[in-house]
Amino acid sequence: MTSSMDRTFSALSDPTRRNILMRLEGEPGLSVSEIARPLSLKLPGLMKHLDVLTDAGLITRIKTGRTVSVHLSAGPMQEAMDWLRRYEQLWTVSLDRLVALVEEDEEE
Repeated sequence: MTSSMDRTFSALSDPTRRNILMRLEGEPGLSVSEIARPLSLKLPGLMKHLDVLTDAGLITRIKTGRTVSVHLSAGPMQEAMDWLRRYEQLWTVSLDRLVALVEEDEEE
């Protein structure tokens, strides 16, 4: 059984899907053909990416007549960010140690 967070991280692991999400952030409600235009993908390939994003809950598709518009749904990303924040302390401490070591080397 795959959790919703697993589907979110899996969907976000692909650069094409991240590109689609970034475009939807700046241009909500793009049609499928508008999303496909700058990508070097044929429509069936794009539809597979959109299916993964839909399954992860990261987008919604609305059909009006013959046009399908795609909208960003950021809820699952918020859940993933909340999970990542639990571990932020670990990498913050490591980065602080690295900065301290670099500053020590510069002083010597």
